[in-house]
Amino acid sequence: MSVCAPNAVLSVSGIGKTYAQPVLAGIDLTLMRGEVLALTGENGAGKSTLSKIIGGLVTPTTGQMRFQGQDYRPGSRAQAEALGIRMVMQELNLLPTLSVAENLFLDNLPSKGGWISRKQLRKAAIEAMAHVGLDAIDPDTLVGELGIGHQQMVEIARNLIGDCHVLILDEPTAMLTAREVEMLFEQITRLQARGVSIIYISHRLEELARVAQRIAVLRDGNLVCVEPMANYNSEQLVTLMVGRELGEHIDMGARKIGAPVLTVKGLSRADKVRDVSFEVRAGEIFGISGLIGAGRTELLRLIFGADIADSGTIALGAPAQVINVRSPVDAVGHGIALITEDRKGEGLLLTQSIGANIALGNMPGISRAGFVDNDGENALAQRQIDAMRIRSSGPAQLVSELSGGNQQKVVIGRWLERDCSVLLFDEPTRGIDVGAKFDIYNLLGELTRQGKALVVVSSDLRELMLICDRIGVLSAGRLIDTFDRDSWTQDELLAAAFAGYQKRDALLNEAAPRDLP
Repeated sequence: MSVCAPNAVLSVSGIGKTYAQPVLAGIDLTLMRGEVLALTGENGAGKSTLSKIIGGLVTPTTGQMRFQGQDYRPGSRAQAEALGIRMVMQELNLLPTLSVAENLFLDNLPSKGGWISRKQLRKAAIEAMAHVGLDAIDPDTLVGELGIGHQQMVEIARNLIGDCHVLILDEPTAMLTAREVEMLFEQITRLQARGVSIIYISHRLEELARVAQRIAVLRDGNLVCVEPMANYNSEQLVTLMVGRELGEHIDMGARKIGAPVLTVKGLSRADKVRDVSFEVRAGEIFGISGLIGAGRTELLRLIFGADIADSGTIALGAPAQVINVRSPVDAVGHGIALITEDRKGEGLLLTQSIGANIALGNMPGISRAGFVDNDGENALAQRQIDAMRIRSSGPAQLVSELSGGNQQKVVIGRWLERDCSVLLFDEPTRGIDVGAKFDIYNLLGELTRQGKALVVVSSDLRELMLICDRIGVLSAGRLIDTFDRDSWTQDELLAAAFAGYQKRDALLNEAAPRDLP
């Protein structure tokens, strides 16, 4: 049993949780007032389960908790939030059909005479958004119109409203660019000064070293380390997390880069994607970098037919043959796959099994006369469970019970069953631990050795530099430049990411009316 320290705000003792099998066992942990405690471990190690227990979303099977010296047994997330324990999860708790302002104050909308005071709501929303650097966004904007990164910042802003004593951040920077990350870190420093305690869940070890005072490492549901952050370097932490050593470089294997497979010319849609042209060759990984809002996801959606381009062409093969892509069905028919960044909203049926989710894109192979062959579905799913190293009890387990990283593997596994020549990966390692990332990198290497053409969007610039043959940089919807491996630098890539916005701002300034002398 852990002993609650005098300056502790929260302590958990003997916490365990069992579903079909134990996922947490005997966790003892203390959170001090005003500290940042890093919580890390592989996907499936129990991080999200432990944080959901603290946040009131899950009831522990064993153990007890104390908060500010009192027994703490939240029956719901609302009860935890009322006490000042807030949680920003990977799965955002926002309503896309409501405005940013309405989402921020949904539980406490300012009203007068029974009517919502839009003026007060807007003023309060602007103030809340300024805390996380969202000054440029109109609070009347519908949340569904924002990208995932901006939605995450709105969720963080929502949880900072009112009294907050403990803030749990689950992979908060997974979809943020360097600029937004800096804003978040500044806010964390201010929260600490106010005495707020933070549990910071992340696989980005360099971030943990920067913001955390102590680190707790989970492996297979057990707490294997609770130590000062300064006692460990990244390599030692990785070994604790995965039980084996991993190198800092990856060998993508011998492969041959051939003729162009995908050719994009002049692709445009409104002001999101502007006259973008590039080609991807057989056996090549083409990375797309840029700030949030640069048009990265929008570009992939145009290629996949999820959105319709205003102009431009998409062609396959060499010589290039223009294809008509008016829907995802058209894209899949031409051998183009999209692994979406929003796995929960667009990639998975959470209430269905692993087998059913992997079978979704492969019905012709497992159905007979309109009926699904259960044995065929299970065999297909088991093949991907083994190949992708999906931590699960088997094909029948519900996808909602899997960790975020294992859910992502299910999405990828579905497409691997199809013979697609072009695969579009939008943030493929978002929320995935360092060990599983290398598994996916190896998978990408295998796909290129098969002659596939891969397009990878990632907010992690170092990831793109690690795995890509070329990197194209989008800025303000335009492809600013394309860099070859061994000729790029991180500074050059970052400079290109800002270049489009600087040019746009300069043009706007020139066009602005000037006061006469």
